[in-house]
Amino acid sequence: MHIDGRELPDNSLIEGDLCIIGAGAAGISLALEFLNTSTKVILLEGGGFEYESQMQDLYRGKTTGQRYFPLESARLHYFGGTTGHWAGFCSPLDPIDFEKRDWVPYSGWPIKRTDLDPYYARAHKNLELGPYEYQDSYWVEKDPKLDSLPFDHTTIFNKMWQFSPPTRFGAKYKDTIVKAPNIHLYTYANVTNIDANEHVLAIQQVTIKNFAGKTHTVRAKKFVLACCSIQNARLLLASNKQAKRGLGNDNDLVGRYFMEHIEIKSAELWLTRPEALKLYAIDFGKTKARAELAISAEKQRELKILNGTASFTPLEVARKQPAFIDMWTADTAQTKKNMSKFDDAEKKALSKNGHDSYQLFTRIEQAPNPDSRVSLDTETDALGMPRATLHWVLTPLEKRSIREIYKLIGTELGIADKGRVRLLEYLRDENDNSWPEFTGGGWHHMGTTRMSDSPRQGVVDANCKVHGINNLFVAGAACYATAGAPNPTLTLVALTIRLADHLKKVTA
Repeated sequence: MHIDGRELPDNSLIEGDLCIIGAGAAGISLALEFLNTSTKVILLEGGGFEYESQMQDLYRGKTTGQRYFPLESARLHYFGGTTGHWAGFCSPLDPIDFEKRDWVPYSGWPIKRTDLDPYYARAHKNLELGPYEYQDSYWVEKDPKLDSLPFDHTTIFNKMWQFSPPTRFGAKYKDTIVKAPNIHLYTYANVTNIDANEHVLAIQQVTIKNFAGKTHTVRAKKFVLACCSIQNARLLLASNKQAKRGLGNDNDLVGRYFMEHIEIKSAELWLTRPEALKLYAIDFGKTKARAELAISAEKQRELKILNGTASFTPLEVARKQPAFIDMWTADTAQTKKNMSKFDDAEKKALSKNGHDSYQLFTRIEQAPNPDSRVSLDTETDALGMPRATLHWVLTPLEKRSIREIYKLIGTELGIADKGRVRLLEYLRDENDNSWPEFTGGGWHHMGTTRMSDSPRQGVVDANCKVHGINNLFVAGAACYATAGAPNPTLTLVALTIRLADHLKKVTA
């Protein structure tokens, strides 16, 4: 069932069993898990079914610290959310990502990779992926042309990615959600405040507003924040009438530990003879799976480095490509034009039989850092909510880890007599911790309501419930304690399905 919040009488009261705030990958995945059940689901989407500049402006905010993308360009504010422009990259986190690592401050999840495995498999259906299979041997057996570079897999291994079409959740699941008798989708329903009971032990209601000047109230037994890492933190911090610091923020942790994947060109690979490296190539829309080079858990422990991967782009294309952070603007049409131009050039280059040189491009986790954070600005948006400010902070560990990764790849390729690796200038001085202007992120917002068994170390518990508040939960990548190397969508959907199973038990 679909209701346009602008058409309701002002000050309407909306009631249900479960209120989901946000209709992106997490919110829609959560709602689908309750499809055709006795649970009355209220699914709140701030925007409509299409992009609107007025709605998108609600995501505008400030950035400080390390250079970052315009905040309003990094997330989409309509039904389906940011799946409207994601590229479909999917891979699970590695077991080491969940562990407490003594060389990575604030690392460690209260769950293990094995706890998520069954939910990863279920998430594949939502994302229209193939089998839950990420061993390179499986894919090479299906296509012997996918030759692997000759690495010792106890040092460097092929981390596999699968590719969603990509699934546009807004298009794929709109009819299913709208036609569901127990799911009540409200569009143009921006949540601007969350009210708790007297002792702030449970949420009683949320306030929604829209540009039609309407204000409504939503009451439910359970509430789930499923906006995104920045907006979830923004909403909790802004709901400060009963809790001065904001809801769930007794220990000043909401908004902290914002994480991104650092995505940056790092080195050049010069091969002894031209090779196509088909296992590592991607042709968007056709490639089902591809590999990136990754460092084994044993080597990560030995070198005390973060988890990251290296991908390959023909050097003739890469040298002409602007940095992603320069291609991505607040103008979504221009951004799409910029990216398509590069994709077309790469596709043309990959049609050749092989290349003797490639650019090595890094995707690496950001170490959890309490100084990397989302806070509230003094400026408010058109609906009266304080805007978000992102202070993105990196540490020397990220840069040292990138350098060590390519030293290792270069050594292994030299031993195999396959080629040589040339570090880019910014990585050569081991005493230089600065970052070049072209440093960028993957548009992968994680953290801000991190998961921990202790309220002194995280905002939500192992079941994604906000510490100290009995009926408030968070879905999505905001719950990540560490980022790992893979793109976050597969894991956030898996984590959301796990949350759905938990909610069914506690609401039974």
